Amino acid sequence: MTEKLLTKHFGTENLFRIDVYLKLNGYQSARKAVLEMMPEEILNEVKAANLRGRGGAGFPAGVKWAFIPKDVQKPKYLCVNADEGEPGTFKDRYIMNHNPHLLLEGIIIASFCVGINTAFIYIRGEYEMVAKRLEQAIAEAYANGFLGKKVFGSDFHLEVIVHRGAGAYICGEETALLESIEGKPGNPRLKPPFPASIGLFKCPTVVNNVETLSNMPFIIAFGAEKFRRLGLQNDGGTRIFSVSGKVKEPGIYELPTGISLREIIFNHAGGIQEGKRLKAVIPGGISAPILKADEIDIHMDFDLLIEAKSMLGSAAIIVIDEDTSILDVLKIITTFYSHESCGKCSPCRIGNSWIHKIVMRIKEGKGEKDDIENIIRLASNMVGKTLCPLGDAAGMAILTIMEKFMKEIESCIEN
Repeated sequence: MTEKLLTKHFGTENLFRIDVYLKLNGYQSARKAVLEMMPEEILNEVKAANLRGRGGAGFPAGVKWAFIPKDVQKPKYLCVNADEGEPGTFKDRYIMNHNPHLLLEGIIIASFCVGINTAFIYIRGEYEMVAKRLEQAIAEAYANGFLGKKVFGSDFHLEVIVHRGAGAYICGEETALLESIEGKPGNPRLKPPFPASIGLFKCPTVVNNVETLSNMPFIIAFGAEKFRRLGLQNDGGTRIFSVSGKVKEPGIYELPTGISLREIIFNHAGGIQEGKRLKAVIPGGISAPILKADEIDIHMDFDLLIEAKSMLGSAAIIVIDEDTSILDVLKIITTFYSHESCGKCSPCRIGNSWIHKIVMRIKEGKGEKDDIENIIRLASNMVGKTLCPLGDAAGMAILTIMEKFMKEIESCIEN
């Protein structure tokens, strides 16, 4: 059996309440970190654990924390990315809904390590009930002396604030998230400078995903070596995979990093519905380029998926069966990106809009011979030409579908 780090107690009744969480040794790791460890010691442990960010980019958490300058007069901030707007992704929602204190404990550990006294949880606007549960958990933590002044009776203090988004996908990008917290339109910033030096309110800022921070209590309790051994050498621990689409048992599965994509689909998610054949898989949310059925014998590893010209992203696996039209898939992707582009960069704003119009025209049976060439040209003009990864993600996802399913799309136009 796979050892569960994050979902271990998910079946426990009222786990979201602090009294239940404390009975399961909750907040012991945070207490140990604040009262018994030095910040440098915590940082070295997180680095040694080889915990890579679970939000999409896969950047090592310990290395990111180390980028924060130590001797600055400005305050430092932690921003927890709980926006989770990537279609197919729903893992963070489960963590916050079932075990919000696990996230809060991770926030305490990270904040103490980096020297942060204010943390924001930027939560997706649609997650209203989850936001209320988080606020309830935060109030319980304050009441028990785990947040606020003199955390665990120490000289360390920490304020945690839930900040609701307004439903913009672009705010999942870290700099757009910072702009939104500051009360500005959620548009991405030009980088460099990076948030580690000039982030929220022009101060040094750490931006981490919900799942990333939720791993901290295990690392502090059991050590980097045990965490690393549960996964890959260069990407320790487990991952929560969101599995949806045409599988018999959709849901979330916490499994070792590096597990085979085929094993997730056929061993854990029960295989394809109604005995149908597999057609394709999107392995990391719709930002990830699609894989054909004969490409799923691949390990869910950041580096291996990049070599396969796709990406692990948020580990959101969307399964497509033989009865699903690839044009319908393309329609969903282009509808989403044309709607969610912030409009700041012309290639993304114009390219996504026109590709969507062309795809919809093909869907209506009015496709033309030049449509494929025009889609490829417009998508190619987005890749590498925008401030944030949205243009790259849309362009690569569309180009991969056009490349791998060209004959089917040609058939849709001809017929």
